[in-house]
Amino acid sequence: MSKKNEAAVPISHIRNFCIIAHIDHGKSTLADRLLEYTGTVATREMREQLLDGMELERSRGITIKAKAVTLRHTHQGEIYELNLIDTPGHVDFQYEVSRSLTCCEGALLLVDAFQGVEAQTMANAYAAMEHDLKIIPVINKIDLTYARVDEVIDEMEQSLGIDPFEVVKCSGKAGIGIEELLTAIVERVPPPSGDPAGPLQAMVFDSHYDDFRGAITYARIMSGTVKTGQKIRLARAKAEFEAIEIGQFIPKRRAINSLQAGQVGYLICNIKSLKDVHIGDTVTDAGPNAAEPLPGYLQPKRMVYCGLYPSDGQDFSELRDALEKLSINDPSFEFSPETSEALGFGFRCGFLGLLHMEIVQQRLENECDVDLVQTAPNVTYEVLTRKGNVLEIHKPQDVPDSGDIEEFRQPIVRVNFVVPIDQIGQVMRLSQDRRGVQKATEYLSSTRAMITYDLPLAEVIYDLHDKLKSATRGYGTMDYELIGYESADLVRMDILVNGNRVDALSVICDRRDCDRRGRAVVKKLKEEIDQHMFEVAVQAAIGSRIIARETKPALRKNVTAKCYGGDITRKRKLWAKQKEGKKRMKSIGSVDIPQRAFMAILDTGAE
Repeated sequence: MSKKNEAAVPISHIRNFCIIAHIDHGKSTLADRLLEYTGTVATREMREQLLDGMELERSRGITIKAKAVTLRHTHQGEIYELNLIDTPGHVDFQYEVSRSLTCCEGALLLVDAFQGVEAQTMANAYAAMEHDLKIIPVINKIDLTYARVDEVIDEMEQSLGIDPFEVVKCSGKAGIGIEELLTAIVERVPPPSGDPAGPLQAMVFDSHYDDFRGAITYARIMSGTVKTGQKIRLARAKAEFEAIEIGQFIPKRRAINSLQAGQVGYLICNIKSLKDVHIGDTVTDAGPNAAEPLPGYLQPKRMVYCGLYPSDGQDFSELRDALEKLSINDPSFEFSPETSEALGFGFRCGFLGLLHMEIVQQRLENECDVDLVQTAPNVTYEVLTRKGNVLEIHKPQDVPDSGDIEEFRQPIVRVNFVVPIDQIGQVMRLSQDRRGVQKATEYLSSTRAMITYDLPLAEVIYDLHDKLKSATRGYGTMDYELIGYESADLVRMDILVNGNRVDALSVICDRRDCDRRGRAVVKKLKEEIDQHMFEVAVQAAIGSRIIARETKPALRKNVTAKCYGGDITRKRKLWAKQKEGKKRMKSIGSVDIPQRAFMAILDTGAE
């Protein structure tokens, strides 16, 4: 790869910014127009959502990973280097957004001209304010027939305190207002602070594993300069490497000779051990004069846990390698080995939410070609024992006996719903059915309001988003954050198949819900389990008390088909012999439980 020796842009002409918005408000499309307008990408190479390179992102139409790209823009005869970081919009990928904000001085707060201020818009705006970023408010999709530009500006002023005269109006699809937007970025976003001649300090904000080049780290240089061939040190890993290749994303990787303070790029250091790469690590000079490490990032709080097992027991080491490679690119999930009587050896994995869990599972199957069996997800609970110890419960099997529990605590989240005013009643009913406590109601405009509830996280992650969309005909949006743990009347519900407890099907639920949920689960399991040569009893139990039972009848063979006429005692003998065989089979036979059955646990019995 040829190295470009372009003249280094002075630090006063560098602008680092990201685009933050609610899901589907047009971040990736606007990024496409910025790439096109600045000539970063030739017209013949242009395609929609260019920065969404992952196959899963393109098939789902959502951004999953934050992307960095360097643009060159001429303003009043001067060349400026603009480093753009495109971020995801879904609440499950909030950690990706927070990492991007740390590397920027400014943020484009994008709002849809029709949909207006949504729940994630508010959450992202507050996150940008906490990072002291210069916010440039942008209204996108102004060319829509139903655009409500003036009303949306009022909403932004009322809910976020934004000056209406600062709002930039544009259309990512039609390319309207892109020049004005670039001018606003150059004039309003402050240049990065940092001394190119100082000691090297670079923040690792992302990385991915390449089978040929090893781990490729993405870094924002906070101070100093890094050059090709220089010896560098990863502070957290306490390991030294040589910078074999340094470059920028334009938007493909392009090697250059050096990166200086304020710039964003990548480092290839021939790192083969995955344990040496940590997101949030600091790259410094090797040797005794190394700079102090940067504070890094807060550890993400994993909220949803599930077991991932290889469908073929022999693939355990393959699954471990796939998880290690993926964790370099996505540090927000964690995994540890576990065993299950039903499924053998596998891993207990923690995720930020249900969509995040689904994405990781699909990435493992698509990118690493691993076939998986997944257990029903559950959230993290706390148990205070009678001895005064506090236990973190990541799986139902870890719940101690009820006699040892002093207090069972569940995670509570504060949920902000942004809904049309005429649908407030449906949302309040939906929240109260899930034992929510109302905290506030705020009117964003004459047609929309924000309602705040405290809800148990277990009630939020499974199907609240889907139910909210149904109740508000698609217009309601939500955002949530963990506020702590509260005491609740919770129990562990076990599922018994043929009298044997299936550990992978145990679930923690509220005592008031357990009868209804138990009946729903055993009914669903009865449908999912295939018929065997013997009858299969499916039961739900709390401790030693059975709360629900369904029986899957045996496959019957007509043993009396060959008997015609004659004495009835002959038929009775054949039936008795068949019954004896079924009884013997039941005592030694094992029941195969399909993957569909594990997901049946998610049926909360609301129907």
